[in-house]
Amino acid sequence: MDARRRGSIRLEPTIDDKAPAIRGYRLRFTGSGGEYFRVWIVNVLLSLITLGFYTPFARKRTVHYFYSHSLIADSALEFTAQQRRMVVGFLLVFLLSAAYQLAVRTEQDTTVSIFIIAGALLAPVIWASAMRFRLTNTRWRGLRLVFTATWKEIYRASWPVFALALVWLATFFAVTGLVPDLDSSAQTTRMRLPRIPGSAIAVVLLALFLSVLCIIRIEYNYRSLLVLRTRIGDQVSRWKPVYMDFVNIWVATVIVFLLSALAVTLLTGALIAAAVLYFKANLAKPEGVFFMILMTVVMGLLSLLFLLLASTPARAFREARMFRLIWNNTGISHIARFKCTLSTRKFVFLRIKNLVLSLLTLGLYRPFARVNEYQMKYDSVTLYVKGSLDQLTGQLEAAQKEGFGDALADAAGLDLIG
Repeated sequence: MDARRRGSIRLEPTIDDKAPAIRGYRLRFTGSGGEYFRVWIVNVLLSLITLGFYTPFARKRTVHYFYSHSLIADSALEFTAQQRRMVVGFLLVFLLSAAYQLAVRTEQDTTVSIFIIAGALLAPVIWASAMRFRLTNTRWRGLRLVFTATWKEIYRASWPVFALALVWLATFFAVTGLVPDLDSSAQTTRMRLPRIPGSAIAVVLLALFLSVLCIIRIEYNYRSLLVLRTRIGDQVSRWKPVYMDFVNIWVATVIVFLLSALAVTLLTGALIAAAVLYFKANLAKPEGVFFMILMTVVMGLLSLLFLLLASTPARAFREARMFRLIWNNTGISHIARFKCTLSTRKFVFLRIKNLVLSLLTLGLYRPFARVNEYQMKYDSVTLYVKGSLDQLTGQLEAAQKEGFGDALADAAGLDLIG
């Protein structure tokens, strides 16, 4: 009974009576949409007043709210990042972005090329710095995670980034050689578009296919490296998923998107057909022209809405499946593991409901939507630990090593609570 009052579930050993009991601790989020709305609206207003320079302060307030209401065994997470470092990271990105935009607008092609190449080469550094910042500044019961990957391991895991760049560089030169000169074609009397050979289309489709494979590999490499090279105290993390697990989720996501797009296309076609029939019947009436203009505007807005609705189920499906895959296959050495029961169907329906309500309220429902989605995911995870949690945390705290953070994490724009 005492274990249940503490929010834990005790499972007695069945093989070895001397083996430590396994206790389950359900993760709980205690925040609410109304509370977060007050945080969110202040962040939005101050960001508008300061022309966006309040962003690092808004990010810290947001993360602090979610962390302070995220409980593991009745103990909340803590976010310990220094505000000064987040501000420095934000200003650094602002200055780099301004310099890049200036180079683009003044047509300094060499400078723009240098920016792009440097961005590709430094992408692994920014990602690794972001992970170190995120883990080092996240604590629970005084424990801190540390990302220990070396730069050699980071760049080895980043090979799909450079492969992706090579794919599109090769595609550019291949298509340039296959497609007729656009400039000479544009000077024809009828300004007809040049005929694009089937071989050029095949090259682009092949590039898209290889790009998807590279993106999947990037996600798998970075997630696996993040888990395997993260330590808590002197304990290493466990990781079971393989690359094909990620591929299967992406394939299923594409199928969901195609089905959603088909449903949206049929719905759009039905509405257009109904509008055309109404126009034919009422165009001769005085109000017919006004109604036709109004319906044209409405149909344009509905088309944008339907485009969002077509991609929303697929994106939510992938997010839920990936969340379950990772948390069901991640553990801390042999002493702890996670179990996730997130329902993909319920999460997809929640995302669609949140999108519709956000559109109907002109974005004012967004903070409630964010809390609802975060709570559904967080509450679906259970931490199973061998033995006493207090004894375990004491041992880990004694073995904990010093780590370090980096303000480039905030500069990378990564969602610390995603």
